[in-house]
Amino acid sequence: MALSVSIVADSKFPVDRKRLRSSLAQTWETYGIGGEAVVSVAVVGGRKMAELQAHYLGKEGPTDVLAFPQQGARGDQYGFIGPRDMPLELGDIIICFPLAVEQAAQQNVFVDDRIEALALHGLKNLFGMGDEDE
Repeated sequence: MALSVSIVADSKFPVDRKRLRSSLAQTWETYGIGGEAVVSVAVVGGRKMAELQAHYLGKEGPTDVLAFPQQGARGDQYGFIGPRDMPLELGDIIICFPLAVEQAAQQNVFVDDRIEALALHGLKNLFGMGDEDE
């Protein structure tokens, strides 16, 4: 597989890992990006997401998804140089499970549908695409 997906989620945040990996890998293929890459996905609670949002963005309260690219906007790596034969480290996607549950109820969709949508949004952010590009 061209995209390797690492998923970290506490057992109290049930996530369909196989579906999530498949969806992210399919999006990688759809965009026609070649080569091997790695992305990590973490599913966290509201308190942890609020801490991340405050620390990295200076905003209060949780948000539904955050994406932290390993690469800069121009493709330069943030202080890391990897060998050419190693997979590209895309970055990290953080999803707030309680907000995903709330949004799924509001949108009348399954929680896994919402988590998948948030992960795809985060992946596109790692590609350098903003909300206006979607």
